[in-house]
Amino acid sequence: MKAAVITFPGSNCDRDLAVAFEAAGADVVRVWHKDTALPAGVDVVGVPGGFSFGDYLRCGAIAARSPIAAAVVDHARRGGFVLGVCNGFQVLTEAGLLPGALMRNAGLKFVCKPVTLRVTTADSAFTSGWAKGTEIVVPVAHHDGNYTADAETLAALQGEDRIAFTYAQNPNGSVADIAGILSANRRVLGMMPHPERAIDPAQGSADGSVLFRSVLGAFTAA
Repeated sequence: MKAAVITFPGSNCDRDLAVAFEAAGADVVRVWHKDTALPAGVDVVGVPGGFSFGDYLRCGAIAARSPIAAAVVDHARRGGFVLGVCNGFQVLTEAGLLPGALMRNAGLKFVCKPVTLRVTTADSAFTSGWAKGTEIVVPVAHHDGNYTADAETLAALQGEDRIAFTYAQNPNGSVADIAGILSANRRVLGMMPHPERAIDPAQGSADGSVLFRSVLGAFTAA
């Protein structure tokens, strides 16, 4: 599997995301936001956490209009895999690859701590390494992680089994305790918690490593 990890001005988890893909066995290439095309042969694109462009306007709004964003959108629309984590989730919603929006946390405070997530579906390349209902521990670090969607969008996510993760104890006010969602073709995942910060017991949890191995497995099994 070949993974591309994007870097925007203000990204601070791009190296961590690259390391997580490499630890799972992927070949990783790094891509700058001013590039206009993804490298040949890329299977999955990682859009990392951080504070792209200083979170000006709305979080992720400027990054979603960077030159590389059009290539990421094209990759997704061709059926390619995309993982957006934290700020990356915000970028994916701003780019129109995922529905809804990430708003300011309830309580208006930055939240940074390990949280317990429930795996809400095992029916995706990202989550197939767990059984539905499994609880995992993954850290969060965000100020604008309150996932918000209208009733119609929420009903579609629930009815189509596209909620990937929920919080066991909601840290930010997200509707229906949502921590991560899938696209309609189940090949784009956006999530606020950071699986790349939970790939080794020395980090307090290795639960996040399952996600990266699961994606790799989808290609080795093909």
